[in-house]
Amino acid sequence: MPTPEKTSLSAIVAAGRDILESGGQDGLTMQSVANRVGVRAPSLYKHVRDRAALLAAVAEAAIDDLVIRLEATDGSLEELVHGYRRFARDRPQGFRLIFSAIAPPEALDRAAAPILRAARQLAGDEDALEAARLVTAWATGFIEMELAGAFRLGGDVDHAFAYGLAHMRRALADDTPARVGERSGTPLAD
Repeated sequence: MPTPEKTSLSAIVAAGRDILESGGQDGLTMQSVANRVGVRAPSLYKHVRDRAALLAAVAEAAIDDLVIRLEATDGSLEELVHGYRRFARDRPQGFRLIFSAIAPPEALDRAAAPILRAARQLAGDEDALEAARLVTAWATGFIEMELAGAFRLGGDVDHAFAYGLAHMRRALADDTPARVGERSGTPLAD
């Protein structure tokens, strides 16, 4: 009779997510996960090929968590961006990991879908991708600065976030087409 498994991939990934949040990427090792799930490190290799595979599995789980949170919103730009910010505050290391090269592209596609839908509603089919990228870049930059404690000039950071989001929405909903490559009505040379 074969020896029963002492752990599972889901237990390994859950332990990895917790370790990531407490010790960052450097603290997420095969040994630290093995200690957390109560097995010897070589036992993990039955479930994950190596540390890179472990990081990819943890990144995918973080993305899945984000997708669940985004899909639980009403789908509006505001709710999606606030859900994104709550995820980053709850899981800052997971938030950072999803932007690493280790994150599986198909998982990132799932996370992009809700913001693409909202962007399409505001900016139209033709500009949906650019609008989604604009919102994601702005929100990610703002949130990363917030997590790093970079807003040191005073003021209310929550108010600044709401201000930026309201202006972003207005700009995207404006049906006046942007003139990319033009200034003062004069086309820029290509």
